[in-house]
Amino acid sequence: MGKLVVTTFVTLDGVYQAPGGPNEDTRDGFEHGGWSVPYGDEDFGRFMGDVFSRVGAFLLGRRTYDIFAAHWPKVTDPEDPVAGKLNSLPKYVASSTLTDPAWSNTTVIAGDLAKEVTALKERTEGELQVHGSGALAQSLFAADLVDTLHLLTFPVVLGAGRRLFPEGSRPTAFRHTGGSITSTGVSIQSYDRVGRPEYGTYELPENA
Repeated sequence: MGKLVVTTFVTLDGVYQAPGGPNEDTRDGFEHGGWSVPYGDEDFGRFMGDVFSRVGAFLLGRRTYDIFAAHWPKVTDPEDPVAGKLNSLPKYVASSTLTDPAWSNTTVIAGDLAKEVTALKERTEGELQVHGSGALAQSLFAADLVDTLHLLTFPVVLGAGRRLFPEGSRPTAFRHTGGSITSTGVSIQSYDRVGRPEYGTYELPENA
């Protein structure tokens, strides 16, 4: 059974919206699109190359799918580790409105998300990977379907935008499995989901 792996870029204040360009996602009047671009370096590229080397299939939200479908089919360099995987491997899009996807090897899933994704995990060799797709990732976290989270935190605060873990997110505990800091200060940390949080107290016992 494959693992469901979410890779997400966020700011220090937890915003995931429009990391890759000014016109990527302007919902709610968001004016900060492209905030991740100045921090790209060899360390970042190497990590993303490693992530894509383990992929068996992609699971994407509609908005991220449309962004990817407009860009990656045009990248025809056979040596590009990201384009080669995205253009050739199965892609599943969670959407109730997409009916005729033009990008090859695309399947639309519009039914029960938990049921569909569980079935995808069972039949995927390698990792079932989610990139971007913030709203979809939130639904997957809420359903306890995410096995691994790669969280890339960029050293910038925006003060506005959609956050990966908004108020009301499902309480979840993770185990840290590795991490690094790029030359531009991006914190790359990997976590496996372990279940519900545990709680304690720093208060001294009354009889101490």
